[in-house]
Amino acid sequence: MNIQTLVRKEKSDEALVLDWRALPDLVQQVTVRWPQQHSFYTEGDRYTPLLFTETLRQALALLSHDVHEIPLGHRLGWERIRSWINAKALAVGDADVVTLQVSHPSVTRRRLGSTYLVSRIDALIGNLHAGGAEVHYSAHPPAIYNRLRGPYADAKDAFQRAIPVPAAVPAALVGRGDTGNVVLSPTEDAHTWQLRVDTTHRVLFDHPHDHIPGMVLLEAAAQAAQACLPVPVTTTGFDTQFFRYVEFDQPCFFTAEPGPPTPQGRSVVQIHATQSGHPVCTAAISTEPLDLNP
Repeated sequence: MNIQTLVRKEKSDEALVLDWRALPDLVQQVTVRWPQQHSFYTEGDRYTPLLFTETLRQALALLSHDVHEIPLGHRLGWERIRSWINAKALAVGDADVVTLQVSHPSVTRRRLGSTYLVSRIDALIGNLHAGGAEVHYSAHPPAIYNRLRGPYADAKDAFQRAIPVPAAVPAALVGRGDTGNVVLSPTEDAHTWQLRVDTTHRVLFDHPHDHIPGMVLLEAAAQAAQACLPVPVTTTGFDTQFFRYVEFDQPCFFTAEPGPPTPQGRSVVQIHATQSGHPVCTAAISTEPLDLNP
């Protein structure tokens, strides 16, 4: 089976993984190529932090099948992601090959077929320690997943029920150059935004989903952090927990609470997302001013 299928991308140019190999001590090395220019993952001469998250997602999807023998039909889902990225690694340059060292200190298999995994990842670009992560995720067989999702299990039906796309906040407010990449819509509260979901976005929705993907929620959290801060920043860390599936047919709201900045301007923004009055995810977004890494 080819890598594009294993990383669950329908468009070949969105598959980042080149290959992988086994190392001693149950470690896998995954080689990834970052694009020099991309409609969503680059802004000017810098990568967006979500490219690192997508790199993690693709690597873990691949290894879940090739190493941990989870069938392709099982549904993968995130429970918690703690990640950090070296801001220097986000400068677009000639060294676009990223090497991941991946281990899984915990793999728990349940009797009915679900698997719960904990992974740890270190990333290198040349000699630069580019970032790292700990990801808690699950894999459910179709019967269990469909039971969990109930009437929302069918992705095509879920797409058709999506609410109309609301107006976007100004792209510059959230550190974006293209309004099409904005995932927040203004509300009456200056620090609360409605999630803006455009299912025609070719990167965020490479294929139909039955719920709003975690990648969209992480992008919204990063944009909300930027929107509540007075200067342009780079997101250098996510500490995110996911509590519920986020549906297409109901509005979802993100609220940001900025913490006190350090003398260098670094700060942590607390993000809370809700849908129909229920918490769906929280995130602590670490940021630093862009001018710290010109």
